[in-house]
Formats: sequence, structure tokens, C-alpha cells
Amino acid sequence: MAHGSYQERRQAIETYFNRTAADAWKKLTSDAKVNPIRATVRAGRDAMRATLLDWLPSDLTGQRLLDAGCGTGALAIAAARRGAQVVAIDVAPTLIEIARERTPSDIGPGSVRFEAGDMLDPEFGQFDHVVAMDSLIHYVPADVVAVLSGLASRTSGSILFTFAPRTPALALMHAVGQWFPRGNRSPAIEPVGEQTLRALLAEEPGLAGWRSDRTKRIAVGFYTSQALALVPA
Repeated sequence: MAHGSYQERRQAIETYFNRTAADAWKKLTSDAKVNPIRATVRAGRDAMRATLLDWLPSDLTGQRLLDAGCGTGALAIAAARRGAQVVAIDVAPTLIEIARERTPSDIGPGSVRFEAGDMLDPEFGQFDHVVAMDSLIHYVPADVVAVLSGLASRTSGSILFTFAPRTPALALMHAVGQWFPRGNRSPAIEPVGEQTLRALLAEEPGLAGWRSDRTKRIAVGFYTSQALALVPA
């Protein structure tokens, strides 16, 4: 079960994307021209999405996939094209509306259901795979592990997620961000060392039947994120 801090941070993320960042995020996740800094973020996100999709089976026919923190829906649509039955969840209704608007009429053999809500809601059912791309980076490590434990109880295949690795460059960007007026800040990223995170995962009772598998770090300009796969032990 996630801690109370999970719900507090979740509310802050929802508020940020609904009131402050919706237009900027819509532009960032399109092919519209953006400034050089955001261009590196876009390129980094594209590379990370490609990595996570590469880690999934090429044929997802008949399999249920949870896109936990789907944003504007690019990964969900790509998984549906492989045949997956995707449940795509995001805390921000504004992003869900953008995702629905962008969904093509023909997405191939699969399907996508976009919903605003909580990725931990058991009403969404059981899954073969879960992907959480850059949706857990705003939570403290204890909450990240609790969320993964909750998802594992409803997942039979793999859980692919990203975290913010603790690096000097990321620490500097985090410090610079504190100079922005509070109303203009995004929810803080919570960097964590890879070995620290792996140790927390190994100690979590709810993940006793799982093990950490492959990992890959993507660093492009102002984007730094690291993917980690959890698979049944």
C-alpha cells in the first residue's frame, strides 16, 4: 500500500498538469517546433519510449497492458498496434483528453482505453505487462517501491518503469529549479541511486516473487532517466 505522501504528491502532479503544464506538454509531445532545451527532452523521451517498447514482446495479441502514467498516449497507441489491450491511465484529465484526440481511427489489432485516475486502482483489473515511463520519478523511493509492489500483485509478466538516477548533472538541474517561483515549478523529481533502489526492491515483501532485470539509462541534454525491468523470479 502506498504511503500518504504518495497521495499528496499525486495531487500535486495532477494540479500541475491540469493548470500549469497542459499546453506545454501538448506541444512537447507533438512534432511542433520547440526551443533547444525542450528538443533534448523530446529526443530523450522518444529514446526512452523506444527502449521500453523494445523490451516488450513484439506480438502482444490478446495481452493486457497497463500504461501507468500514459501522458498523451504515444506508448499506449504503439502497444495497441502490436495487438495489446491497453488500459492507459494518467492523473491529469487534460492529458487524457489530448490522448483521446490523438488516437487514430485505426490502431491495428489492439485497443486502448484512456482513463483519468490512479494507476493503483484495482478496478482496472489484472495485467500481463505494466509500463510506467517517467511517471514515478516525482515520488520518494519508498513510495516508488510501494507502488511497484501494488502493481506486481496484479501483473503476471513484466513491470517496466523508469526512475531518476542520482547523478551530478541531475542534482544541479534540480538545484537550479528551486530558483523558479513556486507557482512555476513542476513537482520535484526525486533522484535515487540505482543500487539503493535495487536494495529497496529486494527488501520489499510484495516483490518477493520478482527480480530486477535489465536496465538502460537515457541521457540527452536536459533529459536523464533510467529504465529498469522487473520480471518474475
